[in-house]
Amino acid sequence: MTEKTDLSADNSAQEGLQGTPLAGQHALVTGATRGIGAAIADTLGRLGANLTLVGRDRAMLDERAGHFAGAHGVSVHVETADVSDTASIEKAFESSVAANGPITILVNNAGSGKSAPFHKMERELWDSMIAVNLTGTFICTQAALPGMLDAGYGRIINVASTAGLIGYSYVSAYCAAKHAVIGLTRSLALETAKKGVTVNAVCPGYTETDLVRDTIDNIVAKTGRTVEDATAELAASNPQGRLVQPWEVAETVGWLALPGSASITGQAVPIAGGEVM
Repeated sequence: MTEKTDLSADNSAQEGLQGTPLAGQHALVTGATRGIGAAIADTLGRLGANLTLVGRDRAMLDERAGHFAGAHGVSVHVETADVSDTASIEKAFESSVAANGPITILVNNAGSGKSAPFHKMERELWDSMIAVNLTGTFICTQAALPGMLDAGYGRIINVASTAGLIGYSYVSAYCAAKHAVIGLTRSLALETAKKGVTVNAVCPGYTETDLVRDTIDNIVAKTGRTVEDATAELAASNPQGRLVQPWEVAETVGWLALPGSASITGQAVPIAGGEVM
């Protein structure tokens, strides 16, 4: 879809974080079947963490689990769950702890983005954007945090968006939810600052994922423009003139998950080539 650069999604083209500093830890990643979530799980597994992959597509979860276990030699557990359903998440988290021990790293990645002009937006779209992007983060964090507080150690990393830092037209519900995720991140970081738990957000710009491909397809369908023109329009928001790659987001998450990142909390880190400064 886009011209390959030296910053391709091929992990062999990057040096990345090295070694297994997360060995013995248990990282739970929501929305882990594709795109940014899969890249994050891959990176955390490479760094030595045992994994729980949470998503809604069991076949894809099993496929990812087999790949990560074989590639990194870590324990990989899978759970099918809806992040916006409290009972579903509580059951999934309990099972993950039984399989891999206490959760020490939580990555709230599951999300959805849908667009509509504000004056034409249906309540159903608004509610769905809040439920998945914000309430899901709340539910998963509440499920994981008590164990972290008991242990006096934890890393909570929320995948927000540059849409949580600035505004974009036609995605007001998504922007509202992601702004709220960043507010939640900052507030909880203060509550846990003296308890060994850090809480941060990463804020990718337009990233080469299925979600962005859907956005491009929508632009093409509504405007009649070519895929190349629609892609270039999104990439133009990035001063580097390109789409962010999922592994770039994953490397930042890996860094925030390190024990040595203990002084970094309450931050919203843009990964957008200078779009937000």
